[in-house]
Amino acid sequence: MSNFRARTITGLSMVFLLLFSLWYDHWLFSGIFLLVTILGLREFYSLFSTTDIYPQKAYGTICGSILYLLIFFFNQTEPALFWHSWYYFPVFAAMSMFFFSFIIEIYRKKSRPFENIAITSSGVLYVALPLALLNLLYSPDSVRFLGFPAYLLGYFIFTWVYDTGAYLYGKEFGKHKFFERISPKKTWEGTIAGALLAVFSAAGFAFIIPDISMADWLVLALLVVIFGTFGDLIESLFKRSLHIKDSGNILPGHGGILDRFDTIFMSAPFVFLYFVFRNF
Repeated sequence: MSNFRARTITGLSMVFLLLFSLWYDHWLFSGIFLLVTILGLREFYSLFSTTDIYPQKAYGTICGSILYLLIFFFNQTEPALFWHSWYYFPVFAAMSMFFFSFIIEIYRKKSRPFENIAITSSGVLYVALPLALLNLLYSPDSVRFLGFPAYLLGYFIFTWVYDTGAYLYGKEFGKHKFFERISPKKTWEGTIAGALLAVFSAAGFAFIIPDISMADWLVLALLVVIFGTFGDLIESLFKRSLHIKDSGNILPGHGGILDRFDTIFMSAPFVFLYFVFRNF
């Protein structure tokens, strides 16, 4: 099977599964992304494990999973009751778990303890936190469209349109390198084409879902384009520094979890901040 065909089949399967979970139930949606979080953390720690650097793989994966679950369950609870319920203890327990990585390192007897702790913490912040924030975008009070939470649906559509448009147009017509030092295959032509498709998609969403303003849709698309581009470059920077082509091989035609979700890792926190701002 050619790489393009494998990429297409895998991509369409992922899109169908994610859209179905987004429409069907928040629990299914969150369960899928919990699995992505766990696989992504394992992949992240494996990438940065070398002969003298040993991140705390098991502990980092547990911390990231707990952070994800706490944010998910927080979204299932009335925020006003948050500080007056049994959630009070586990939230601060999760915060304190970060500091236990320092204590654990004392007993591991590994070289370069600072790097071990830094990579362990970075995995939680880079992989688990952005994916966990998607749960908060799945707000029960958000605008719905055909059963989908509209804002989150738009976020994923714009991300896919941007990634796919940039990849296909850049592969066919790209001539001018966008950031050759880090990502030799990324071109200005592809990036601009993907960005325009995302903006046009945002304009289309404004017409079919007028309950959310044109300005909000356009801002969402621009956040995806700007920070999604940085996410792609950061992932390329990681791989280039480690002298590898893909972060893994779990997704045929796409590589690993980090390869497929790099746009979301960087854009989701900024989309969440804007979502909070527009609903403040």
